[in-house]
Amino acid sequence: MQAALREFGIEREILVFDEPHTTAKSAAAALGIEVGAIANSLVFQMAGAPLLIMTSGGHRVDTDALAAQLSEGPITRANPKQVREATGQVIGGVAPLGHPVPIRTIVDVALRDYEEIAAAAGAAETMFMLTYAELLTVTGGEEREVGA
Repeated sequence: MQAALREFGIEREILVFDEPHTTAKSAAAALGIEVGAIANSLVFQMAGAPLLIMTSGGHRVDTDALAAQLSEGPITRANPKQVREATGQVIGGVAPLGHPVPIRTIVDVALRDYEEIAAAAGAAETMFMLTYAELLTVTGGEEREVGA
């Protein structure tokens, strides 16, 4: 993951925990930060392709509202096999980068409210800190309101 970050000129420590943190609440507690500062990596399907949504840990994705904004068809949750195929990673540890091929990414604008945010680093027991601007850079993401 550090090599993938370095490709964007970003030097960040990968934090490794003794146990997996598969929920925003658990990850926030482990890091001592607000749940909203967790950048959840959620994989969906839209128009036959994967869609990565980086949402604030304090939000749920409103797939109907987002689908209406994007006007490209319904958005459905990817199954574990689809997540693995799209990202090379497993649910609970999906990072915003380091995928076999780039994935269209939507970034929750609520994440910009935090000086630093935390994202998974490819496994459920790993995370790293970054800024909202860095998240946009590494994902090439589109800024959107994704839910409440």
